[in-house]
Amino acid sequence: MTNSHPRLYLVTPHLGDTAPFIHGLGAALDAGDIAAILLRLEGADERTLIGRVKSVAAIVQRRDVALILDGFPQIAVRAGADGAHLTGTEALTDALSALKPDLIAGAGGLRSRHDAMLAAETGADYVMFGEADSRGGRPPFAATVERLEWWAELFQAPCVGYAANLDEVGPLAKAQTDFVALGDWIWTNEQTPAAAVAAATERIAAASAQGAAGLAPK
Repeated sequence: MTNSHPRLYLVTPHLGDTAPFIHGLGAALDAGDIAAILLRLEGADERTLIGRVKSVAAIVQRRDVALILDGFPQIAVRAGADGAHLTGTEALTDALSALKPDLIAGAGGLRSRHDAMLAAETGADYVMFGEADSRGGRPPFAATVERLEWWAELFQAPCVGYAANLDEVGPLAKAQTDFVALGDWIWTNEQTPAAAVAAATERIAAASAQGAAGLAPK
């Protein structure tokens, strides 16, 4: 892992109109060490999608945070996003010609070690473990932690561990993931998004400190 502790990767809800969402976005981005935000959009015509991406990009990119679009690789290119996140190796392969070499191609929906290795070999710039599928199902959390530990030990490509709640953040950080993805719970819980990001940042710092203490000579 290249960083002393994981950076954060924020995941939005599935958005139609982005205008209401934008109001709290800047504060959330300023509340922690955010590397990227995954923008998930509901389906619409091309012009509408491009406009929605650009409205979010205006806030995200001026903070040196990467804007990654969930799917829609052609829209990512035309709207000036920094990349696209593709679900499954087939979608990744199909998108590479549009995204490479200038934009980020991330891979999720990787249900086996073989899928993850294939994604990296194909050209994924990162792999994500632990996110929910289209029906809301997730792998067991312990399996996600084990997968991250395996990946961090053997592979160069960065990995992202998906946290479905605050309590998952610390264990993911201890598993040496490069990035901790905060699911859309940060936008819907009782705290403000900025407070949720700050709380996750504290969990990462605590987990990193514990990890450093464990590696110290006795």
